[in-house]
Amino acid sequence: MTTATAENPAQPRATALDEPVRSRREILTALSGLLLAMFVAILSSTIVANALPTIVADLRGTQTGYTWVVTATLLTTTATTPIWGKLSDLFSKKLLVQIAIIIFIVGSVGAGLAGSMGTLIGWRAVQGIGAGGLQALAQVVIAALIPPRERGRYSGYLGSVLAAATVSGPLAGGLLVSTPALGWRWCFFVGVPVGLVALAVLQRTLHVPTTPREVHLDYAGAALISGGVSVLLVWVSLAGEQFAWSSPISLTLAALGALTLAAAVLVERRAVEPVVPLWLFRERTVVLSVAASLVVGMVMFGGSVFLGQYFQIARSYDATTAGLLTLPLIGGLLVASTGSGQLISRFGRWKPYLLAGAAMITAGLALMSTVDHTTPVPLVGAFLVVLGLGLGMTMQNLVLAVQNTVDVGDVGAASSLVAFLRSLGGTVGVTVLSVVLSHRVSALLDGGTTGTGLSDLAALPPAQAEAVRAAYGDAVGTVFGISAVASLLTLAAVLLIKEVPLRTTVARKA
Repeated sequence: MTTATAENPAQPRATALDEPVRSRREILTALSGLLLAMFVAILSSTIVANALPTIVADLRGTQTGYTWVVTATLLTTTATTPIWGKLSDLFSKKLLVQIAIIIFIVGSVGAGLAGSMGTLIGWRAVQGIGAGGLQALAQVVIAALIPPRERGRYSGYLGSVLAAATVSGPLAGGLLVSTPALGWRWCFFVGVPVGLVALAVLQRTLHVPTTPREVHLDYAGAALISGGVSVLLVWVSLAGEQFAWSSPISLTLAALGALTLAAAVLVERRAVEPVVPLWLFRERTVVLSVAASLVVGMVMFGGSVFLGQYFQIARSYDATTAGLLTLPLIGGLLVASTGSGQLISRFGRWKPYLLAGAAMITAGLALMSTVDHTTPVPLVGAFLVVLGLGLGMTMQNLVLAVQNTVDVGDVGAASSLVAFLRSLGGTVGVTVLSVVLSHRVSALLDGGTTGTGLSDLAALPPAQAEAVRAAYGDAVGTVFGISAVASLLTLAAVLLIKEVPLRTTVARKA
C-alpha cells in the first residue's frame, strides 16, 4: 500500500481531523463555476469540427493547417494534464483553477481574432493548456471537498458535463457557422463570457483546503513527459497523411518520443516530487483503472468524430441535424452518470456499476458494428442509448476508484493520470481508427477515392456520390467492431479491480 512516509518522507499527509462539514447546497454552489469553466474548455476541442471547412477557406489554409487546428489543442491539453494535476498537490487549487481559466480565455480571444492559420493554431495551443488544467483540476477539487462515499453524486455531474460538451460541440459549431450574424469566430468567442462568469463565481464560492508541504518542482520530469507525449501525438496525428507510417521521419518521431518518455521514467524515479509518482503503478486499482480508461477515451472521443461522419456523409444530414441525432448517446450518458453516482453515494458500492457499464460499452459497440448505410435511424439511436449508458456508469467511477485508493495529498497526480491516459487513448485511438476507416472505404470502392469528404461530394456525379456515401456508411461498422474488441480490455480490467469500501473522510485517517 502507499504510505507517504515510506515513499516520500518529505511530504506530510493530511488527516481526517477537523474536516469541515459542507451542505450539499454549499458544495454545488462551489462547483457551479468549475463545471461552467470545464464545459466551455472541453467544448473548445470539438466545437470546430463542423466549422473547420469554413475556417480554412476564410483563412486560406491548407489540409495540414486543417489538421493542426484540432491537433494543437489536443496535444497541449493531453501533454499538460499530468503537470496541472501534480501542481494541484503542491499549490492552491483555487488559484490554479483561476490561472487555467485566464489562460483559456486569453487563448479563446486570440483564436477568435486570428488573421492567419498559423496564428490560429498557436492560440489553439494556448487554449489547450488552459483546457488541460480545467479537466485535471475539476477532478482534484471534487476530491479535496467531498469524501469518496459522497463523491459519486457529484462525479456524476462532472461526467455529464464532460460527455455533453464532447458530443454537443459539433452541433454548437454547426449552428454558429450557419448563423449569418455570428460566423466561425464565435466558436472561440462563445466561451469567453462563460469563462468570465465562472471566474467570478469561483472567486466568491470556492474554498479548497491546501495541505502544507515542502515544495520541490520537478522541472526535468515535466519537460520530458510533455515533450515525449507531444512528439508521439504529432507522430500518430500526422503519420499516414503527411508522411507514410514506415517512412524515416515517422520512425524517427516514434523513436524520439519513446526515448524521451524512457528518460522521463528515469528522472521520475529519482525526483523528490515527481510529476507522475511511479509508486502509483504499484497500486492495482490505479493500473487497472488506467488501462480501462484508455478504451473509454477512445470510445468517448471517437463517438463524436465517427458519428458525425456517419450521419453527414452516409445519411446526408446537415451538421445541425447530425448533432441532434447524437442526443441518444448524451441522454444515456447523463442518466447513467447521475443515476449511478446517486446510488453509489447511497449504498457505498461502486464495482457493480463499473461492471455493468463496461459490459454495456461492449454491447453498445457490438450493436453499432452492425450499422450500415441502410440501418434505420431510430435503431441507431437505440444502440447509442446502450453505449451512452455504459459510458456514464464507467467514466467517472473509474476516477472515483482511483481517488479512493490514494490519500488527498496525491489525489491530483492520481486523478490527472487517469484523465491524461483517457485523453491519450482518445487521441491515438481516433487517429488509428480514422486510418482504418479510410482503408475500408477505399476497399469498398475498389481502390477508388479515399479522401472524399462533405466538401467533395457535391462535385461528384450523383451515382459516384451515392457510392461514396454507401461506402462510408458500411465502413463505420468496422470501426465500431474494432472498438468493441478493444473494449474487452476495459471489461477485463474492471473485473480484476478489487472493490474497497468508500471512506467517509476526504483524507485517510491517521
